[in-house]
Amino acid sequence: MRYEGGCQCGAVRYHVEASLDQPVTCNCSRCQKLGSVLVFAPAADFVLEQGGDNLAEYQFNKHVIHHLFCKTCGIQSFSTGKSPDGSEMVAVNVNCLDGVDPREVATRAYAYDGKAL
Repeated sequence: MRYEGGCQCGAVRYHVEASLDQPVTCNCSRCQKLGSVLVFAPAADFVLEQGGDNLAEYQFNKHVIHHLFCKTCGIQSFSTGKSPDGSEMVAVNVNCLDGVDPREVATRAYAYDGKAL
């Protein structure tokens, strides 16, 4: 299904073809503090419509995930990286999708133990 989303101030906007059937919550030091509920999609199914020049990046641990956030409002609405098979992927924060209630999606979430990495 196609979803539109972005940051709080509207500077960053995108659309993504993704399923909300298998959301993930992670307890790593970043995701837990952000309260992220994530869904993953191939990079080819994600289009950044505006705000690429307004994104800043944060990396930690093994420096393999590009945590991108809006320079204006600070919201991290998506990240980029590679899936275990090496293909490019995008992790979209369900909290930032228009018209989606993340509390409903979060009740189905798989908990990932990011602290163990």
